[in-house]
Amino acid sequence: MTTVGIYGATGQVGGVMRSVLESRRFPHRQLRLFASSRSAGQVLDGVTVEDVASADHRGVDVALFSMGASASREFAQRVAAAGAIVIDNSSAWRMDPDCPLVVPEVNAAALEFMPKGIVANPNCTTMVCMPVLAPLHAEAGLQRVVASTYQAVSGAGLAGTAELDEQIRAVGDKATALAFDGGSLEFPPSKAFAAPVAFNVLPHAGSFDGDETTEELKFRNESRKILDIADLAVSVTCVRVPVYTGHSMAVNLTFRDAIRPDRALELLRAAPGVEVVDVPTPLLSAGGDTCLVGRVRADHSDPTGRGLTLFIAGDNLRKGAALNAVQIAEALLDRGVLAG
Repeated sequence: MTTVGIYGATGQVGGVMRSVLESRRFPHRQLRLFASSRSAGQVLDGVTVEDVASADHRGVDVALFSMGASASREFAQRVAAAGAIVIDNSSAWRMDPDCPLVVPEVNAAALEFMPKGIVANPNCTTMVCMPVLAPLHAEAGLQRVVASTYQAVSGAGLAGTAELDEQIRAVGDKATALAFDGGSLEFPPSKAFAAPVAFNVLPHAGSFDGDETTEELKFRNESRKILDIADLAVSVTCVRVPVYTGHSMAVNLTFRDAIRPDRALELLRAAPGVEVVDVPTPLLSAGGDTCLVGRVRADHSDPTGRGLTLFIAGDNLRKGAALNAVQIAEALLDRGVLAG
């Protein structure tokens, strides 16, 4: 039986990882929890949290990392060298050619090559989209993606969730004034985001890197790697919205071959990890394990019939992070890389 380690166990995604391991009955003989020295010593579900910096990592078979990119760069290779396969949720290893970037429903075969012992989990926005795009690409050859994302504040961690909550509480009953004179309302200072996110929409997710944000660059680069389309044309605007859980996106797709909406829906209904609904919303996706897709229709600006427009939503903490990591571990079990 496998020993599982959760690194970043006291964080938002770490908590969901514990829940997902239990709900999916992942076979393991022992669960070990790790976090920074600030959180070491806490007891969660009867397990004492260990200090990641001073712990002995030997004996961990699979390590689910959700500690941020800096901590992952510092500790992931150390844990892998101690014998674990690391499944990392940060951006640290996603574009490393020696680390597969995996969505099990899409490219589980990439797990055959992991020389560093590290598997990367995609960005939560990319993750929500991939199970939907993959079957359409296999059918008609995806060439171009134009997307606008609507990303929940929990994508920025506990700080993002707390900031939205604080701003909503600060405005209170005065919120109705936003309909008439939003500028007169005073919000607490914004720390996690570039401007107040409560009752607002921010076309700024991540930090700027040139004329794009890091979230936008992640979506482009990760989509190309996961779908194995090196020249995929991607234009995306990432937007932060006052939603606690659930990322969603409006997506316009162009294919090599013509594809009808009815055929697209047929493919999507059969696709693993995908659920077709009439109106996909972040609220509907919260707590769920599937990527919701709907509003599937022809792109009427493309007379060739090679374009589709659709809307996608998914729980960024579950399928966008914790669940996908556990599914990667399950795929490793299936391949005999881990002992069940």
